Amino acid sequence: QVQLVESGGGLVQAGGSLRLSCAASGRTFSIYAMGWFRQAPGKEREFLAAIMWGGVGTWYADSVKGRFTISRDNAKNTVFLQMNSLKPEDTAVYYCAAKRERGSPVREYNYWGQGTQVTVSS
Repeated sequence: QVQLVESGGGLVQAGGSLRLSCAASGRTFSIYAMGWFRQAPGKEREFLAAIMWGGVGTWYADSVKGRFTISRDNAKNTVFLQMNSLKPEDTAVYYCAAKRERGSPVREYNYWGQGTQVTVSS
């Protein structure tokens, strides 16, 4: 099992920045990639970004490309999501996730965090 704990959410004005963190524990050696997702009220969960855990590779949704940056610190078993130029439509609960198997970075994640709320005021 892998446990994931997100932090760093909060309230920010439009145009501002936040950095989310996701600390992984447990069987982290089994992780192939980590991803960030979000879900706004009344909407489906949306893929944002992913990063390979032990290699080189990042993926981004078009909606956040150029504004959000995913990174990792393997020594601390932590993945980050730097979010810049935030917009009110970025308001959502943000989740990190981990997957064990190769394949699409957009789906088939095995472990999920509890989520952290991000609210962007206009």
